[in-house]
Amino acid sequence: MGFLDEELSITLTTDDRVAELAGRFGRPRRATDVLAFPLLDGADAAFRGPCLGDVVVSLDSAARQARARGVALGTELRDLLIHGILHLAGMDHATPAQARAMRALEDHLRWELVRAR
Repeated sequence: MGFLDEELSITLTTDDRVAELAGRFGRPRRATDVLAFPLLDGADAAFRGPCLGDVVVSLDSAARQARARGVALGTELRDLLIHGILHLAGMDHATPAQARAMRALEDHLRWELVRAR
């Protein structure tokens, strides 16, 4: 992917704020665990500078999901950030093939992060 010198914005917020942002930017106005607003393409791509875009994570959803999965909140946040960053890099999961490819890369990145400790 080649994004070693890139920047991104990370916002940790509430379900209500995520729903508001989703609605404001043309998505269903509902809470979700993570939103990604990429700047690699689209109308503003020429003005992005070194920024890949914004990842917005709902701490409310992350805490619920962490409890449901039986993992620490930090682990859930790591996984959501990986997912959001892959969206910024242009990946999607709209089709089964895309979902498999994205999940495989998420698993690989998680493994690499754990191994690097």
